[in-house]
Amino acid sequence: MKTWISGTGQAVETVGAWMLGVLWLLPVIFAFWSAFHPAEFSTSFELFAPLTLDNFARAWSYAPFPRYLMNTFVLVTLILGAQFILCTLAAYGFARFDFFGSNVVFALVLLQLMIMPEVLLVENYRTISSLGLLDTIPAMGLPYMASAFGIFLLRQSFKTIPKELVEAAQVEGVSAVGILWKVYVPLARSTYIAYGLVSVSYHWNNFLWPLVVTSSVNSRPLTVGLAIFGAPESGVDWSIITAATVMTMSPLLVAFILFQRQFVQSFMHSGIK
Repeated sequence: MKTWISGTGQAVETVGAWMLGVLWLLPVIFAFWSAFHPAEFSTSFELFAPLTLDNFARAWSYAPFPRYLMNTFVLVTLILGAQFILCTLAAYGFARFDFFGSNVVFALVLLQLMIMPEVLLVENYRTISSLGLLDTIPAMGLPYMASAFGIFLLRQSFKTIPKELVEAAQVEGVSAVGILWKVYVPLARSTYIAYGLVSVSYHWNNFLWPLVVTSSVNSRPLTVGLAIFGAPESGVDWSIITAATVMTMSPLLVAFILFQRQFVQSFMHSGIK
């Protein structure tokens, strides 16, 4: 009886997972269908409808997407580089050294996870304005360069590293910074890849804060540019809008497909269930 109930439960979970997966894929399927077909076939779903790349060419020429793409690439690279440095140092300190009040300080760091970025929108805007950085790429990145999630994830990964390796490095006379660089960082490579994917995907798709602090093509990322491009008053049809959307999300899809194994393994090894 228990075996039958267990098997039934697994079957229900499998069916539910497939249903959720299909529901998630439907908008993506529609976007790809509409992007690769003429406008008259964007919602008809005829099996033998002609394929075309004209929608991508027109979308590329209608808006400065090369500039938007470059701005977004610079933005996510700047944020990720700063996060790797700051989160690595903080996580190493919490995982490697015991100091007075370390648990309290770590709890205060984790409080950042409970604060929605939108709550700090006005205060962040005032700070960026006082620094004279409005309408710049650093303005979009500064509020996100210290990540409590990154610190937590790397700390969990660092804590799984055997102490014997650290002691062996100390016997060889390696400094604390050397132990971090030669022992901790290489063994946490999968965690860095997973966190990098999370960070890049979040900031690649971030919309509200870039919309607030940017006002020109020179600094707008893809999300803001795509929103302006797809505004109703622009008169652009759905096929061109979906083509622009596919161009925007394709780098993230490719990155996730390439690194999905490291992504899953990292969270499993970090103790996140």
